[in-house]
Amino acid sequence: MDAFNFRHAAKVFDPDRKIPNSEFNTILDAARLSPTSFGTEPFQLLIVQSPEKRALFRDFTWGANGASNGTAGQLGTASHYVIVLSHTGATMKAGSEYLAKHNREVKQLPEDVVEMIHGAYSKFQDSDFHLETDAHITQWAARQAYIVLGNMMTAGALMGIDSCPIEGFELDKTEAVLRTEFGIDTRVYKPAVMVAFGYRADGPMFPKTRREMSDIVTWA
Repeated sequence: MDAFNFRHAAKVFDPDRKIPNSEFNTILDAARLSPTSFGTEPFQLLIVQSPEKRALFRDFTWGANGASNGTAGQLGTASHYVIVLSHTGATMKAGSEYLAKHNREVKQLPEDVVEMIHGAYSKFQDSDFHLETDAHITQWAARQAYIVLGNMMTAGALMGIDSCPIEGFELDKTEAVLRTEFGIDTRVYKPAVMVAFGYRADGPMFPKTRREMSDIVTWA
């Protein structure tokens, strides 16, 4: 509870404080060990550390400026800046080469289990969740990426590291930069969310508020 009460969406970080490698590696391990649907791990992490590379996103990312004071914001002050990419139908469509290889080589499943999972996964996509198009599959993969996002932020908060998730970016321009400057095939990977990590420069602008438990929970 201390970690959850500590965490807030930090708008500006202390640019002179860097997260120790060992602690950021713990955050990355929290991502790596996160649960995903069918254990498919449909995410990749792009960590953008170069100021010159970060500047490529400045004109179309809300995290480029502070809350209202025109400062460099999360993009310019964060110790670590992560773009969470979600997979698409190119890898996540039932029967894909990626999934077959993942089940055999990463999960090390025997062939009969690989075939059983393929059948269950096909049913899940086609008739249970109606993931009928590449856009549907990409949206489903992004939901898995958000599990990763939450675990990374919570792991950071447990170590006293601040964070801010960022959905405020122009998708088309972000994809163009990922293609031209980072060599990412955006037919295979799509930017789902960004997240900045570091140490807050100032306290929260407002006290933490949430709805009452009785307003969010229904027991049946």
